[in-house]
Parts: sequence; C-alpha cells; structure tokens
Amino acid sequence: MNVLAIWLGKLTLLALRAIGRRGNALPGLVVEKLFPHFLAHAMATLPEGVVVVTGTNGKTTTTKMLATLLGERYRVLTNDTGSNFVRGAITATCEHAGWSGRLPYDVAVFELDEAWAVRFVALVPPRRALLLNVMRDQLDRFGEIDTTAGLLSQVAAATTGHLVLNRDDERVAALAARTSAHVSYYGVAADLRSVFPNDEELYGGEIRVSTLPADAELRALPHDTDPATVLAIGGEIRSVRLRAEGAHNAQNAAGAAAVALTFGLSADEVVSGLTKVEPAFGRGQSFTVDGRRLVLQLVKNPAGFRQSLRTLDTGRSADAVVIAINDEYADGRDVSWLWDVDFAGLDTRAARLSTAGTRAADMAVRLRYDDVTVAEVEADLEKAVRSAVEAAPADGLVVVFSTYTAMWTLHAILQRIGTPT
Repeated sequence: MNVLAIWLGKLTLLALRAIGRRGNALPGLVVEKLFPHFLAHAMATLPEGVVVVTGTNGKTTTTKMLATLLGERYRVLTNDTGSNFVRGAITATCEHAGWSGRLPYDVAVFELDEAWAVRFVALVPPRRALLLNVMRDQLDRFGEIDTTAGLLSQVAAATTGHLVLNRDDERVAALAARTSAHVSYYGVAADLRSVFPNDEELYGGEIRVSTLPADAELRALPHDTDPATVLAIGGEIRSVRLRAEGAHNAQNAAGAAAVALTFGLSADEVVSGLTKVEPAFGRGQSFTVDGRRLVLQLVKNPAGFRQSLRTLDTGRSADAVVIAINDEYADGRDVSWLWDVDFAGLDTRAARLSTAGTRAADMAVRLRYDDVTVAEVEADLEKAVRSAVEAAPADGLVVVFSTYTAMWTLHAILQRIGTPT
C-alpha cells in the first residue's frame, strides 16, 4: 500500500510541476484521503523517529536550522517548502521516498502549524518536539493565545521521548506539566530578555526572567563591531556567524541547538551545522538587483514584525524600505494587527520608505499615525520594488518587509529581475 501511495503522491507532484504550479499540499491531500494510514506507517520506519517544531513565530527557520544540524550525523527528512500542514509532511515523504517505497532517512524534522500539529501528533506521536512561543497571530483562525497554548499542550502530551521548551514564554514553559517526556529548555540571557518579549510583555507587561536551567542559551547578539552570535551550548560558550540575520534568528539557533543536544551532538557539531544554514524562504534572503542588495523579511504578526524591524538597528542602515501588506487568506484577512506594531522613528532608519500590496494604503495610514513619512504608496509589488531600487544609490541596500502571499509574488519577481546572493 505504501508503494502505491508514494507513486500517487509523486505523480501528482510531477503533474503540478508540469503545469507550473508550486503548491505542495495537493499531493499530500490526495494520499491522505486514499491512504489515511500512510504517514504513520512511513514514519514508523525511521530509526530516530520524528521531531515536531511548532509555535507562533520561528518555525520555518528553526526547522531548517535543526535539519541542518542533525544532518551532521543523520539522514534528515524535512518539509523545507514551508507547507506546514499534515498534507505538507505527506508530500515531503512521498517526494523523497524511492519509487520502490523505501524511505532512506534516519529522522524526520517537520515544521507544523499549531492547529495542524495537533492533527499530526494524533496520527504520529513524535519522539521529540520543540515548542517555540505563543503570540497573537491570525485571531480569525486561532482565537486568543490561550487557545493556541491549548493546542501546544496537546503536542506536549503526545511527545514520547524529549520535549524542548522556550523557558522565557510562560505559557510554553508551563507545558512541562503536561508531558511524560523528558523536558529541557532553551532561552536567552537575562540581559537580553527585553529584546525578546513574550505576549504580555509586548503589550506593556513586566519583563520576567526565568530561573529554569537552559541547555542552550543565547548570550550575546551580533553587532557592528562583532558579527558573531554567542551561545552557551551544553555549558560550553561558542561564537558562531549566522547567515540568517536578526536577533530572532539568534534565538531560533538556541532552540535548534537545544534539540540537537538531545541527540547527543557536541557543541562543536552544533556550531559547525549552524554556520551552514542559509536563510529560509523570505527570512532574510537577499538578491542583487541593478547593483543594489535587496533583503526580504517575512512579517505576519506584531511580535514577528517587531523583531524583523530590529534588523535595521544593526549593521548597515537601509537606503530604502518597502512594506508590502496583503490580506489574502494565508496572510489573515484582518490586518488590524498592524496597529500593535510600533513604527515610531522608522523613517530615521531608512532614507526612503514606501508601502505596497493590496493593503498598501492601510499600511500608509498606519505609518502616518506614528508620524512616519511615506514616499510612495504603490499597490503593484513590482513597481514598488523597482522604485525603491532606483531610489537607492549604487551599491545601496533595500529591505522589503512582506506578508506571506506578497512574499511569493516578490520572490518570483526577484528571481526574474535580480540574482540571489
């Protein structure tokens, strides 16, 4: 049966590619409907089982980091396309299995949407799980954050071997009481806590410093004079140059390191793996367009946007910034979350600022309330990017903050008019 399921998944994926479709959900959906036990049977063949990575922010980058780290020692299957539903995991399994039905991997590392993670663990109890954070995100889908915490608690309860928790998010740390698995933590040093607020702290609550021990801890962020991130990994202090920019990615590295330690990787192996991690799709990817460097940063909720904006505070300042906001289903139709982001002083960190996408005008209004000057409101994404590039000097830097569906369009545009770097 597994062989038939794999053939069906592979042929469906090939058909999509033949007609120019990039989607990765349909093959998994077809297999799921016709072979409902396929995923559980396939995952049972992996000697090291499955690692689930879930939470509001950081799933894609952390999954890529962890898959790369474990690749130092194991053959790793992962859903690196960003399709983080159960059907995305099924598609990845079918795509990477052999036509004979064999799955030549030791371990699977799957990024899963918080709601879909619950459905996944009901089918495949993970041997390990990494729970990142609980923040306000797409309230039309998830409701309030206690609902999201409830979803993560089901993942914690289903985990059979080792559960890694973010000690600095109180809702996540509390899930240690909901599992029979061995629990360990990752976190950031006390003097960095204000840089990484949890949901209450983001909205004015008191910054709390956890006393829980962390197997991996972020000790220092890169800055102008030292571009290295400093991590305590299993008690050993290490410096590492991350290719993925931003404080949030340094925190993600600590989470990935904590899980890698549960596999017995050494601090040296962790550092070696982290130096190899390229930015995930839209998470700090860069292109050269007409001699200018253009960096893409995905934004999808207040906490994530806040952290992405911090990339403008370190290193070279931007010559032009574009904020591209769409309101398709995958973005969340309600864009009122933009009012929870502090944009004050943004125009002092960029020589030129413009808005784009289907909600370009709404974004411009939001910026005006923070006294931020907007040079251009252009709904058309390609026109907005070209204008920003033209406004930047030769060898200049353009940063584009974008919601999910706008990112797909921008990525296609930049593949056509620029060169990945």
